[in-house]
Amino acid sequence: MALNEPEYPVQFSVDYPDRPLNRMTTFFRLLVIIPIALVLDLVTGGGTPGVTAGLAGGAAVLAPMVMILFRQKYPRWWFDWNLNIMRFQSRVTAFFFPMRDEYPSTDEEQSVHLDLPYPDVQADLNRWLPLVKWILAIPHYIVLFILGIILFVAVIISWFAILFTGRYPRDIFTFAEGWMRWANRVAAYALVMVTDRYPPFRLSP
Repeated sequence: MALNEPEYPVQFSVDYPDRPLNRMTTFFRLLVIIPIALVLDLVTGGGTPGVTAGLAGGAAVLAPMVMILFRQKYPRWWFDWNLNIMRFQSRVTAFFFPMRDEYPSTDEEQSVHLDLPYPDVQADLNRWLPLVKWILAIPHYIVLFILGIILFVAVIISWFAILFTGRYPRDIFTFAEGWMRWANRVAAYALVMVTDRYPPFRLSP
């Protein structure tokens, strides 16, 4: 990050598990995740972990867009809904990858941290930009898709690493965390529209 570049307003991190992970729950991760994945799917209408992670599958998108366009308002309860949906998706995704052992909570933050800025619409947001944000974000979606293929292979490697060593390789963890951070920033910009700052093309904070 450049020395004079301000911090991007969307912040995301996952606590690295600096301890042996549970080999048994890791081995059966695809089974044990089913109940919470079903809950996520019911809430978001398709927030499959690892696929729409950070991409706001169940977020209120069109309604805030209309409100920003015509009323220059972003109701706080819509913001809170979007924030909590994205946090829930992130917890399930981190468990799926499998970066954490804790079973994903529907409401507690646990070890996955996501913060979005609540916008002052009239001061912080261009009322017309929501019409084109999804177009402007297309380069990000392309890069995230390519990186997602690499991440899929890396997650399989980490799965075997946990089974044999009990540890999640730190470099793969950093890469997975960075992919989720990037995806959440794009979602915050293009879908839930809490900021007009264009997301950086980077995995790092």
